[in-house]
Amino acid sequence: MALTGRTALLAALGSLPVGMLAPSWAGMLAVNAPLSLAILCDYLLAAPVRTLRFTRTGDTTVRLGEQADVQLIVSNPSTRPLRAQVRDAWPPSSWTPGTEQAASRKRLRVPAGERRRLSTALRPTRRGDRRAELITVRSHGPLGLAARQGNHRVPWTVRVLPPFTSRKHLPSRLARLRELDGRTSALLRGQGTEFDSLREYVAGDDTRSIDWRATARQATLAVRTWRPERDRHILIVLDTGRTSAGRVGDVPRLDASMDAALLLTALASRASDRVGLLAYARRVRAQVLGRSARELMPAMVDALAPLEPELVETDTRGLATAALKSAPRRSLIVLLTGLDAAPIEEGLLPVLPQLVQRHTVVVASVADPEVQRMSSKRGDVRAVYGAAAALQALEQRRRTAQQLERCGVTVVDASPELLAPSLADTYLALKAAGRL
Repeated sequence: MALTGRTALLAALGSLPVGMLAPSWAGMLAVNAPLSLAILCDYLLAAPVRTLRFTRTGDTTVRLGEQADVQLIVSNPSTRPLRAQVRDAWPPSSWTPGTEQAASRKRLRVPAGERRRLSTALRPTRRGDRRAELITVRSHGPLGLAARQGNHRVPWTVRVLPPFTSRKHLPSRLARLRELDGRTSALLRGQGTEFDSLREYVAGDDTRSIDWRATARQATLAVRTWRPERDRHILIVLDTGRTSAGRVGDVPRLDASMDAALLLTALASRASDRVGLLAYARRVRAQVLGRSARELMPAMVDALAPLEPELVETDTRGLATAALKSAPRRSLIVLLTGLDAAPIEEGLLPVLPQLVQRHTVVVASVADPEVQRMSSKRGDVRAVYGAAAALQALEQRRRTAQQLERCGVTVVDASPELLAPSLADTYLALKAAGRL
C-alpha cells in the first residue's frame, strides 16, 4: 500500500483542531478512524496491479544522439478502472541529463477490460545496449487516498549505434574515387595499375602505354588504359586495450577510431574492395569477415556498437596472430591504435616484421589537439613548463612514427575530427599508387 499526499493533508487538517482545542487520544481516534476506513475502502477499490499485462513495441536500434521511441501497451483485465502512475525505468544514460523524470513517468487511465499505449522517448548519451528495467505501477483508488503498487519486468533492448559523424566526408572522397576510376563527367581516364581496356592513341598519350600487339592487328596505334585495383582485401584492426580508453576532448579514442573505421569501410566497399573488421585486446572481441557489400555496413555498425575499452595491456603478439589468420592473402591492414612510445616499442615493433612482410600496413592514431595548443603557450611560468612537456610529448610521438615508417608502415596521426578523412585520403593514395 502507498499513501498519497492528500491522505497526509486530511490527517493533518483533522488532527490540528483536536490538538489545539481538546488534545486527547479519544479525539484523535474519532477524527482518524473514519479516515482510516476511507483509506482501506479506497485501497480495496483500486485496480489490482499484479494482473496487469504489458507489451513492448518500437525501435530496437538508434544512432547515438538521435531519438528512439519505445511503446508500452498496458492491458487492464480486471473489472475496475485503472488510475495509475507508471514509471518505465531505463538506465540513466538513456536520456539527456535532467529529462529522465519527465520522460519516464506517465499518468494513465485504463477502463476495465481495455488497454492503452504509452510512448517513451529515449535519447541515449552512450553507445551500447540499453536494456529496460522494472516497470513500476501505482494504482490509485477513486478517492485518491491510497494506492496499490507493484513492479513488472518487460524485457526490451535498444542498441545505440556509433554516430558516424564522418559520413559528411564521404561524398568528397567518393568524387575522388570516381576520378581515380576514370568515371568523372569529363570522361577522363584514371590512372591505376589494373588493365582496363584499349583505345586509339591521341596526341599527348604516354608512349609507354602503347600496346604494340594490338597496334599490329588493327593498323592504328592502340594504348592501354588502366584503373585502380578492385577486389582488394582490407582488414581494419581496432586496438581496444587500455590506451583506447583515453579521452581526447569529450570523445574516447576508441570512438574516434570507430568513426574512422566506418568511413574507410563505406569508401572501400564503394570501390569494390572487400573489408573485414577485427577488434582485439587480450582476445578477439568482435569480428566481421566475408560479408557482401550490402551486408557489410550494417554488420560493421552492429559489431562496433557494444564495444568498450578494456583496461588491460593489449596482447600485440596475439593481435598480430589474429590479424594474419583473418587475412590469409595479401591485404591492407589498418591498425587503429595509440602512438605511445612504450606500447609501440615493447609490443608492436617486435611483431611488425611478420605483418609488413606479407601485407601493406597502415597505423592510424588519434592525436590530442590540446597538446598542440599547450606547446605554443608562453604566458607565465606554468604555461612555459606545460609547453615544454607538450613539446617533449610531440617529439616522442614523431620519433615513434619515424620508427614505424622505417619498418615500411604508413602512419596517420591526426586529431579526432581529422582522423577519418586523413585515413580515407591515405587509402585513396595507396590505391592510386597501386600498393593495395
